Amino acid sequence: MKRFLPDRFTIMLVCTVLLASVLPISGKPADYFGIATNIAIGLLFFLHGARLSRDVVLAGLLHWRLHLAILCTTFVLFPLLGLAAGLIPESLLNPSLYAGILFLCLLPSTVQSSIAFTSMAGGNVSAAVCAASASSLLGMFFTPLLVGLTMSTTGSSGFSLDSLEKILLQLLVPFVAGQLLEPWIGKWIRARKQLLAPVDRGSILMVVYLAFSEAVSEGLWHTFSATDIAVVIVLDMVLLAIALTITMYGSRILGFSREDEIAITFCGSKKSLASGVPMANAIFAGQSIGAIVLPLMLFHQIQLMACAVIAQRYAAHKDGRAAITAQA
Repeated sequence: MKRFLPDRFTIMLVCTVLLASVLPISGKPADYFGIATNIAIGLLFFLHGARLSRDVVLAGLLHWRLHLAILCTTFVLFPLLGLAAGLIPESLLNPSLYAGILFLCLLPSTVQSSIAFTSMAGGNVSAAVCAASASSLLGMFFTPLLVGLTMSTTGSSGFSLDSLEKILLQLLVPFVAGQLLEPWIGKWIRARKQLLAPVDRGSILMVVYLAFSEAVSEGLWHTFSATDIAVVIVLDMVLLAIALTITMYGSRILGFSREDEIAITFCGSKKSLASGVPMANAIFAGQSIGAIVLPLMLFHQIQLMACAVIAQRYAAHKDGRAAITAQA
């Protein structure tokens, strides 16, 4: 039953939303808190860049078929599914929440959990590291462009050069700086993984608190009903199920090895909360993003629970095959 229970970070997210609902921050304190949040996000992507080994990048880049499959799933399949969700009547799916569903579908893959689940399942870890990192990096360009192409029809803000510039300055520049310093500080940072976790989780919690404070002040919880939230949860589950099915069985049809199949399944089906929340803050600057990030927060927990079960089954199957081979 433990694998179906919320993880510690999800509980922290829920508590952050509750705190924003009861004690929302506003005015000058919110401005100063926003500056601190931007600094924390910049530090997060600097550490991501410094942690990624050049050897891993070079080794992973050679496996171009695997990366192409993951990128097509992330930036082609998911956006098409998001557009298809637009066919659901507004009487069933609130337009503001649909904008969040579509934005979710335009985001890059997550890095840490994709690699962790690939490792747990016995997959191609080096390729997963490179593929997830490449997805996160390319998402800084692809996500705002896809937002401009698709979300103008939803009534939400589309692509602008200002939003792209903000994303590049806040996410890409620190990442590149970290990569440039990797030969000197990369080994030290990789040996101290505990440094990244507080910055990773803390920056997300800060953005979520700020976003939901503004949304609550504008009447977020008076706008959506329990039925609206239930519809979003069902849609998140359907999106994840389709992505997992296509990546898992599609990789087999394309002739990938079992190790590569595992990497494609976990990297291609997941969406990044760490990148998505800061991107929403930049792309939809000046707007309330509570409804935009709500489907992503729900998807985050759903993908963790589902992928934990799948990873354990992959690992069990691998252990079973190893036992049979040893007996033979």
